[in-house]
Order: sequence, then C-alpha cells, then structure tokens
Amino acid sequence: MIEQQLPVINFTPFPTLETNRFVLRRVTTSDVNEVFALRSDPEIMRYIARPLAKTTQDTLDFLAMLDKGLEDNDFINWAICFKEDPKLIGMICLIGFQPENFRTEVGYILSPDYRQMGIMAEAMDAVVAYTFDTLNFHSLQAVIAPENLASERVLLRKGFVKEAHFKECRYWNGEFLDDAVYTLHRASLGI
Repeated sequence: MIEQQLPVINFTPFPTLETNRFVLRRVTTSDVNEVFALRSDPEIMRYIARPLAKTTQDTLDFLAMLDKGLEDNDFINWAICFKEDPKLIGMICLIGFQPENFRTEVGYILSPDYRQMGIMAEAMDAVVAYTFDTLNFHSLQAVIAPENLASERVLLRKGFVKEAHFKECRYWNGEFLDDAVYTLHRASLGI
C-alpha cells in the first residue's frame, strides 16, 4: 500500500492562474454587474439549480458567500477574463472538497456572448493542472444536467468519463431532476 499525502487546501494567497489567452483571478465586488448578468438570466441558469439573482443585493450577498468560502478554504471561484481586459466573462470553481478521498468537483458558467470560442476548455486546463499538481487531488468530478450537451462536450474533450446518471435525484423548483457525473482521474493524464 502506498501512502499518499492528503491534499492541502489553502487559498492564501489567492492562486491566480493564467492560460495563453486568459487570467483566472479572484471574483470581487467590482464584478457585481457581470455576475448579476450571469446569475439573473434564466437561460444561462437553466442547467444550474440555484435561485436566480433578482437584485444587485442578491449578487452582493452571493459575492460575500464566495469570499467566506474562500477564507474558510471551503471552495474557490475564479473570474475568467481575457488577459487584455479584466472584465469577468465567466466563472469556474472548485467545490465539494473530499480531501480524505482525494476528490473534488469543478463547476463553471460562461456568458453566452463568449460560447463556442474554446474559453471554458482553456480555463478548465488551468484548473485541472492546479487541482492535480498544486492541490494533489486524485480525481476531479463535474455534476451536470444530462441535457446540457455543451457542458458534456467540454468535459469529454478534456478527458472526463461519464461515471453515473442519477434519475430524479434532486428536487428543484417543483421538479425532480437528473444528474450526470463525469470524472477525470489523475492517472488518465499520465501524472
């Protein structure tokens, strides 16, 4: 049996990540308008079972929750921005840490104005590298709505494998919803 060192989850200082085209930086209150635009749009949020932001205050409360989660090392959210423009165009996060199982979960959201440009795939590369190389996790999962085909395409392109389809496992907004679980294992990347 090989003993592995448990993942160390500490986001101080905040880990800013870079790709060829993007900076993944901390989400701040200066992003309130962009975050509100994402989280208040029913079309953007249709696959995310969370309440829609109805006011700027809802968004400020959400941003305060992100800060608290970051301070407590419970989860981390990055703003996705072009290198030459600090405007938030999407977000990507790590949540649901299970250090004892060397497993965590990734989630993401992107403005429709920037879809079909390979942005999430590129941001995912940075977060995957951080998850495995820096945090020392063994597996990274994504839980998506099975009908979210765009998200499924990103995950499959990045090497995630569908592990499960749970029927009517969540109750949200008066409906029972399915979840599809995709996982990427460190070994599948050859590391």
